[in-house]
Amino acid sequence: MALARHGSGLEVTGRAYLSQVHPVFMLPPLAASLFGGILVGSLEPVVASVHVLAMFAAVYTAHVKDGYVDFHVRGEDDDHPLTVAGCRLGLVASTALFVACCLALFALVGWGAVAVTVPTWLIAYLHAPQLDMHPVTATAGYPAGIALSLLGGYYVQATALDVLPIGFALVFLTLLSGIKVIDDAKDYDYDRSIDKRTVAVVLGPARATTVAYGLMVTGLAVVGLLALTGTFPLGALLAIVAFGVVALFARRAPPRLATMLLIRGTYLFLAVLVAAVWFEPLATVGAIV
Repeated sequence: MALARHGSGLEVTGRAYLSQVHPVFMLPPLAASLFGGILVGSLEPVVASVHVLAMFAAVYTAHVKDGYVDFHVRGEDDDHPLTVAGCRLGLVASTALFVACCLALFALVGWGAVAVTVPTWLIAYLHAPQLDMHPVTATAGYPAGIALSLLGGYYVQATALDVLPIGFALVFLTLLSGIKVIDDAKDYDYDRSIDKRTVAVVLGPARATTVAYGLMVTGLAVVGLLALTGTFPLGALLAIVAFGVVALFARRAPPRLATMLLIRGTYLFLAVLVAAVWFEPLATVGAIV
């Protein structure tokens, strides 16, 4: 049974599966998991590692499934390194790893940790071809996964949720949804040809851009409001400046380049937030879950 489309052997097959690790889109969910743990104030490394590994398995599932649908089902991509059987084996393996992580989280933390982790895999597996055909789910699927990763990273350490991680999760959901609208705009012509209803297809590229930057501005405004009211550390205001500078450059760029700039701006945004939380102790917030 051939697993790789461009050769055989362990090395070729290994490279084919490794090709489904896309660092640009994989690092944010993993970083969000760790950031959630950092918000607690003390990080239990074993629990944190298991949750990060679960997020890796979920995102890997999304990448393999998306590649399978885009190449083998839709014929959208020009090439793909895995055969149909290879894609299916990859999905089985990543799902098995995710289940193993959930079992470990149940043993280490409890049912709550599993309940906040499982939705990330559901979003990943259903992204294509179900969720990516509707403007809301196509836009918010990946950002929702990152928001859940942050919440899960917090919960597995604190066994509860409070206003702080929920606030950060909402910020990332809003900010990243704006970036996703820009990302989808680069495929406007093709998406329109297959009736894939992204925001750009529904509203047109110009209006979609307005919506995208409106979402980003809203996310930054929430950071400013929560920082000034004491929910976020004041240092979080610097994250607004850091991302805002990148967004200004991206605003004049075409969709593909704008997406690259904005995603890297998100890395910078998160790094500043981590520094703000790390160096400015947070007041304890009463748990609500």
